[in-house]
Amino acid sequence: MGHIFLGIIFCVIGTMVTMKSEWFFREFGRIEWAEKHLGMEGGSRLFYKLLGILIIFIGFFVIAGLHLSFFRWLAKTLFSSLAQ
Repeated sequence: MGHIFLGIIFCVIGTMVTMKSEWFFREFGRIEWAEKHLGMEGGSRLFYKLLGILIIFIGFFVIAGLHLSFFRWLAKTLFSSLAQ
């Protein structure tokens, strides 16, 4: 039952990050990597929106109880290429 509340909290935080990306931009400033790779105008704003959407997806994984399986798969996929 606790994972449902935690997942809802993640979804709410992700929604706020997505909706208030301009506030995050003003408070935390530009992200040089995002400005270079995500476009000339609004790269950092787009990054904040994508970060919010990622947090929402993580929240859904937590609600469904799939977060551990997903993170194991992700770690196995990312680190298996390093071991070779």
